[in-house]
Amino acid sequence: MGYIDYPFIITLFSSVFIILLGVWVFLNNRKSTTNILFTFFCIFVSWWGLMNYLSINVSTDSMLSFIRLSVFTGIPHTILFYFFIRTFPYEKINLNKKWFYSVIFFTCVAMFLSLTPFMFSSLNIKDGVVTPIVEPGILLITFIILGGLILGIINFFKRYKGLKVKEDKKTWRLIGVGFFITLGLLVSVNFFGTVIFSDTSLIPISPLFVIPFIILIGYTILRHGALGIREITTDFFVIFLLGIFFIDAILADTILSFIIKFSLVLLIGFFGSLLIRSIRKEIKQRNELAVLAHNLERANLRLQELDQQKTEFLSIASHQLRTPLTIIRGYIELIGDGAYGKVSKSLKETLGNMDESNDRLMTLVEEFLDITRIEQGRTKFTFEDKSINDLISSVVKELSMKPEFAVKKLKIVWKPEKNIDKIVMDEEKIRHVVFNFLDNSIKYSDKGTIKVSVEKEDNGYTVRIKDQGFGFNKEDEVNFFQKFYRGKNVQGTNVNGTGLGIYVCKRFIEKHGGHVWAHSEGLGKGSEFGFWIPGVKVVEKGE
Repeated sequence: MGYIDYPFIITLFSSVFIILLGVWVFLNNRKSTTNILFTFFCIFVSWWGLMNYLSINVSTDSMLSFIRLSVFTGIPHTILFYFFIRTFPYEKINLNKKWFYSVIFFTCVAMFLSLTPFMFSSLNIKDGVVTPIVEPGILLITFIILGGLILGIINFFKRYKGLKVKEDKKTWRLIGVGFFITLGLLVSVNFFGTVIFSDTSLIPISPLFVIPFIILIGYTILRHGALGIREITTDFFVIFLLGIFFIDAILADTILSFIIKFSLVLLIGFFGSLLIRSIRKEIKQRNELAVLAHNLERANLRLQELDQQKTEFLSIASHQLRTPLTIIRGYIELIGDGAYGKVSKSLKETLGNMDESNDRLMTLVEEFLDITRIEQGRTKFTFEDKSINDLISSVVKELSMKPEFAVKKLKIVWKPEKNIDKIVMDEEKIRHVVFNFLDNSIKYSDKGTIKVSVEKEDNGYTVRIKDQGFGFNKEDEVNFFQKFYRGKNVQGTNVNGTGLGIYVCKRFIEKHGGHVWAHSEGLGKGSEFGFWIPGVKVVEKGE
């Protein structure tokens, strides 16, 4: 088995992983200054790692050049760190332009000097140990590196101290942990290891010590860009696999092996990108649904609030209206009885019209009051054993006396069900429902027969009212029992209708533990309105 150069493998893996992560972060948001700075940082760290390795593992003739290149690629690290601290999470560098350009200028000068004899003029070889001869240019380079580091640390603590949001502090703590772990490792290796103990064996794997900082910064950037832990974990996993297999391909023994392994790298990259894209699409859709659900919840709460306000308004308005309408009715009766003088025939007719209009208003006010009582939980129910047959017979008799019924020549078919005796119900509320349903059948039928029936069904009692009237379509069938809804088939007919009556009926039946329905085969084919109640007490008296 051949010799395995582990420092080279570690250096290569670290460099490849770091640069892949940097590129990946950049591709997530190419316009973000934070992402761009991070990508440049990763590029210089990767390059610096390779130069570090080569500066120790090449021939003496080439060593000086690689040492200079190692310093050249290391100079921007602390400056980029300083810019990152001043930028994250903004979209632009938060610096005065003159100060920004001055820092860039002196950094470029220091980088240029690092490649010249003004920093390292030559090498000193003594007892097999090679050390570069330092020149005055090293002062500027040291000033730039230490200056960037100090400014970065000062601004880090200043930014952290000014944070108010707990989540923001958590983000900055992650950056701080990564930075100080990396700083501690690099100082230990490059200062204590090299200067104090003259041990340079760990210098080639220095990029490995930067990985904690790189990963934590990459994580915070991606999290700030609204990526979830699942997405970020997938990103890092794909990048890790790419790094491993890319290094494996580079270390291949033969051309064929290289081609096969590199093809595998391409496949991992392709399918990894598909995986990441699908996960992000799924999470994006889930987030959009969550936002929609949140907005719907807020809208629903607002609608409930508005509905409550409307109910309170109706309650107040209805009570205020009922008193003058009652007074008007009283005066109409007094005038009609001659309490204020002789009443002519034409005046009696006018008083009759006034009384009819007043009655309609009174009915409307009572419907409003019924709704407000129901929705505010103030409707009182009295459940007793009552005859459903007698109740329906009473309603049929009353409505058969209406002039409208005789004019249209309608016929009501009703036969009491002998097998049904008394059932538990609130007689007044059920009578209201039967009256309303039958009255609507009379209003919206020009001819034909109206059939009323009651029967035992599903451990309860069903009442059906079928007519041969206008009928309605599916849209009306779905919406009939909503407040203020009037079927499109009757718009223009009985214009005094409000659409409140059958809504009240629905609520009365629901309080009995039952349900209502409306059904029609279509326009002009008649309709059926009905309800089912259990016939036993299901709610407390005075709910």
